[in-house]
Amino acid sequence: MAIRNFSDWKGLMPQITVNSIQVYYELHGADDAPVLVLNNGLIMNAASSWIFQTKVLSKHYRVLQYDCRGQEQSDHPAPPYSMEQHADDLFALLAKLHIDYAHIAGISYGGEVAQAFALKYPQITRSLILIDTVSEVGPELRLVIESWVDALKANDATAFFHASVPWNFSPAWIAANTAILEDAKQRYPLLDFPAVIALCEAFFEVNFTSRLQQVHSPTCIIVGEFDLLKGIAYAQIIKREIPHAELHILKGAGHASCWERHEEFNSIVLGFLAKHV
Repeated sequence: MAIRNFSDWKGLMPQITVNSIQVYYELHGADDAPVLVLNNGLIMNAASSWIFQTKVLSKHYRVLQYDCRGQEQSDHPAPPYSMEQHADDLFALLAKLHIDYAHIAGISYGGEVAQAFALKYPQITRSLILIDTVSEVGPELRLVIESWVDALKANDATAFFHASVPWNFSPAWIAANTAILEDAKQRYPLLDFPAVIALCEAFFEVNFTSRLQQVHSPTCIIVGEFDLLKGIAYAQIIKREIPHAELHILKGAGHASCWERHEEFNSIVLGFLAKHV
């Protein structure tokens, strides 16, 4: 069967009721392997965005990929959303799946969800992997995301594409992947713009820095060298507040480091997890 777009995956994988909404999820790997949760970035999705990770990581771990509320195949209830709400949804999802504890990873927006989860549910957080993410929203970052919201409120998919893509990938990756980006551009009109706006508004409230010293789980921080959106300066803030954390800078990678340098990315993740199984 040909899969024409992300929405065509609907119904091919399980959904489960969590906090009165339907959550789409996928489990990959051996039933008895340690669980690794992958939290998506803002407009990522569980069905296809971890294409470079699922096969590799699931050889060693039970990989849980899911769409949070407002994303792709999970329900898009009325806003507002919040990071704490996302953390509660993940907690309920793990409980429904009879998972007592897990390694919690997340990229970008998913990294902020991961921080919220680790702070609220430390007893379940076996380790924490924070990728191209922030613990606070500086004024320059707020302006960038506000420009995305402006395009979304104008119902202009092309403007949203043009406003977001240069921040999400390195210049070299953009130059080498014009066909992939053109294909992605055709799918932007399929996004639920009000839901993406609600997710952006939840992001504006991120303010974890003063609480990060409460994080005692083993922590790995990964950031792309050329991440213009949530770059090295933000990673260093997290490292300062979680001094026991490892910090890895992926040479040549932009914000979407799990795509741009996926082999190095997977190696770092597996090396870190091997020390904390």
